[in-house]
Amino acid sequence: MQENYHPNRREQFLWWLSTAETELLKDAVVDRNRHSIIGMLVLGTWGFATLAWSYFFSTVVSAWWLAVILGIFMGGLILFIDRALIKGVQKSISIAWKPLVFRLFLAITIGLFMAQPALLFLFEKEVKVQASIDNEIRKKNKNTALVKSYQLDKEQFITQQKQANEKINRYYQEMINTRNRFIEETDGTGGSKKIGLKAIALAKKAAAEKAATDYQAMTEKLIITIQYSDSAIQSINSIIAKEQASFNQLLNNGFITQIEALDHLIQQNRAVAFRYYLLIVLLLLIEIMPLLAKYLLPSGTYEVKSKLVEAEEIKLIKASYS
Repeated sequence: MQENYHPNRREQFLWWLSTAETELLKDAVVDRNRHSIIGMLVLGTWGFATLAWSYFFSTVVSAWWLAVILGIFMGGLILFIDRALIKGVQKSISIAWKPLVFRLFLAITIGLFMAQPALLFLFEKEVKVQASIDNEIRKKNKNTALVKSYQLDKEQFITQQKQANEKINRYYQEMINTRNRFIEETDGTGGSKKIGLKAIALAKKAAAEKAATDYQAMTEKLIITIQYSDSAIQSINSIIAKEQASFNQLLNNGFITQIEALDHLIQQNRAVAFRYYLLIVLLLLIEIMPLLAKYLLPSGTYEVKSKLVEAEEIKLIKASYS
């Protein structure tokens, strides 16, 4: 009965996923189900990897069809790696735990990376809100850095402008004071208390006219400095605004930005952190379960037959070259 057993396409596909040899397995009644289980686990990991990578690439490229193609490609790579890991497990060897540790390490590494896009998908809304907050913080930090980098140059022009304005104000005040002294002298409210244009009044008039001339000349001279400083300050502000705008355009909701937002969510929210680590463990189990299943499931007649066939083939090869 065993020799006449013909597996269907589903079984053949699952056995291929489990790296079993169909010709040897179809006569191993008990092992058929074992390898079908391993095949289903590999199929689940393959599907999970494809979906996870597709979502990852959707955060990098704009075309959804390209993200799907890249996801299928990377999922296929994960499938080939898993099949290689499963094929390499040999429980009958006394030192089998050493390569198993390495394979588990490799599987966990792959699982951790694959878990990231899956977690981003599960926490998509929360991550986008946090990413928006993080981007606003980045904008403020960038603006602070830009203002600080141009602060010395800007302060220099502000100081020049301030000094020029103060000097103009002094000349203006002097002009006002000399004019008031002249008026007070002429109307008798101040100075010599004599009404009319006497000698003292004439002298104060000359002083007032000189002060007005000096104010006009100094204003014309310093207005150039003030205008230049004002233009330089506006230019610096324009440079800061342009660099800030360029920086703002670089901000996005890409993979790294979302990963950082997820990390911030974990740090700030214990409920999210608990579910994050719980999901990490679950997703890691999805990745390493095919390997663990191959190692934990009992050995059957398939393994014995495969070793005998391999030994026979080695014997034949040696005999042909002897």
